[in-house]
Amino acid sequence: MTKPLATRFNCPTEFALTVLGGKWKTIILAYLSERPCHYSELRQLLPALSDKVLTERLKDMQRSGLVARAKTASVSKSRPAYVLTPRGATLRPILTDLYTWGSKHSDSFGVHVGNPLQKLDGTDCGT
Repeated sequence: MTKPLATRFNCPTEFALTVLGGKWKTIILAYLSERPCHYSELRQLLPALSDKVLTERLKDMQRSGLVARAKTASVSKSRPAYVLTPRGATLRPILTDLYTWGSKHSDSFGVHVGNPLQKLDGTDCGT
């Protein structure tokens, strides 16, 4: 269970980083900014993330109004998928900038970055 959100922050950046709270939320939001995903797809995209943590992060983002479960035309109608809410969609430019920065600078750090959504269904994350 996550602790309640503070009611006062020293600056807007501190508040934003608290809401986005760590590595996994931002990565989940990046995938969802590309398209709705079923829970099982998110599990496949995030193999290092446990079921427990993925479930907790999705619940946190639902409580924050960033993510919702919905039946969509773009994925199986029989199961709900996770989608960005209008509030969550406002993060798309930031997520795109993070993707672009990571793509541009990964070589200079000597790392390789993949495109898991492309492997999943032929699309590319972050473009």
